[in-house]
Amino acid sequence: MQNKNLILKLDSIVKVFPGVKALDGVHLDVKQGEVHALCGENGAGKSTLMKIISGAQSYTSGKMYMEEKEVKFHSTKDAENKGIAMIYQEFNMILDLSVAENMYLGRLPKTKMGKIDWKTLYNNAQEVLDKLGLAFNCKTKVKSLSVAETQMVEIAKCLTIGAKVIIMDEPTAALTDDEMRVLFAIIEDLKKKNISILYISHRMDEIFQISDRITVLRDGKYIATKNIGETDYDDVVSMMVGRSLDNLYPERNYIQKEVVLELQNINSKLIKKLSLELHKGEVLGIAGLIGSGTIELSKIIYGALPMNSGSILINGEIKDCSSPIKALAAGIGFVSDDRKQEGLVLIRNIKENISLSSLKKLTKGIHIDKKLEMQQINKHVKQLNIRISSVLQNTGNLSGGNQQKVVFAKLLEANPSIWILDEPTRGVDVGAKAEIYTIIDQLTKQGKSIILISTDLPELIGMSDRVLVMREGKIVIEFEKSKANQENILAYASGGVNGNE
Repeated sequence: MQNKNLILKLDSIVKVFPGVKALDGVHLDVKQGEVHALCGENGAGKSTLMKIISGAQSYTSGKMYMEEKEVKFHSTKDAENKGIAMIYQEFNMILDLSVAENMYLGRLPKTKMGKIDWKTLYNNAQEVLDKLGLAFNCKTKVKSLSVAETQMVEIAKCLTIGAKVIIMDEPTAALTDDEMRVLFAIIEDLKKKNISILYISHRMDEIFQISDRITVLRDGKYIATKNIGETDYDDVVSMMVGRSLDNLYPERNYIQKEVVLELQNINSKLIKKLSLELHKGEVLGIAGLIGSGTIELSKIIYGALPMNSGSILINGEIKDCSSPIKALAAGIGFVSDDRKQEGLVLIRNIKENISLSSLKKLTKGIHIDKKLEMQQINKHVKQLNIRISSVLQNTGNLSGGNQQKVVFAKLLEANPSIWILDEPTRGVDVGAKAEIYTIIDQLTKQGKSIILISTDLPELIGMSDRVLVMREGKIVIEFEKSKANQENILAYASGGVNGNE
């Protein structure tokens, strides 16, 4: 790597928005054929820097070089013409068009008569797919592909424009473990072709698995660039947040108390005769692979999915939780694993989102008590350290970590006694994770009870007082905190060990 030529270099990049300096003298250099990870908390400037590199935004001052020649992009087309392509977290595909049409959109080959040359299009597209080792046909419509396959089409599209640098923004966020392995194999193959990858992810384990070097930003400033072998997780986290996070998970010494939630023989399309108990002040972890029924169970408890039979008891009384409104009235709150689709109204402001589940409590007569509403919202914003310019700011403009805190604020205002948390730290940086873990711990000390569902096993083990493992709609084993480890949980979750079936 030391002898590789630089393909991309940014020197002292500054980006100023009205009233805000988003980037303050940032440096970055990318070598040919390397995976270069870019790390930083939400709001550190990663997205702004990537938009500048990809031509989606201009910069205020500084210089950018491509293969030692200074460049300044005025559009994404300019960047593509120089060999820079970006794969966004939300795919830019037209679902009703074929894979080939999406790959060459805006650049479709034409015959001498000016018509689309379908034969050339399909031949060229299939050749690129074959080089990537992809099994699907280029004539397949994108809407029939899986998330992972759609992502591979995005990579294939980058290759058709002759990309020398591909920016990947959270590429594994929606992938299974098997799909991640396929992606990493393709990235390794791209490296052999001297194509460079700028890689953004909150998942430190995969950064250390596939990256050659890592650059850390904090508060819009350049902190350091290190070879991956010369640093470790604690070092990177410390650079990201400006402090050590030795104790990421709060110390918990939970003593089991009375049962507050009991599920008796819950049955649904996927869940099979499932029973469990949740105690006051407890964090009950539930682990399971995709398709095991963990997410479905949480939505049944909250009334977002129907159950065929069974009972839900709160404090010993059977409750009707057949809808989210009824579940919330019974004292059950829910944080979805998909905050953008199910947790927030992104086009509405922070104030409206936080008040959404508590309008009855905030209403006097037929009008919302604006003074009371603002008092409560400001209290929650301060309590959760939500970094905003105003409560009237659109929620969609917040970082992932701050969006998640708005979801928590909405539940704090609704004040349920039982909280169901599906993947509560998905897509947030390590600093925001630490804050969310503290919030969870504080909730239990206030007597709230938590069901924590997470595929992040260190998180699940670190935060839970007990861990249940689900497989094929059933609970197969229960672990005390002292006996819960990744190997045991995965063995039961994957079927390597049968458990209590």
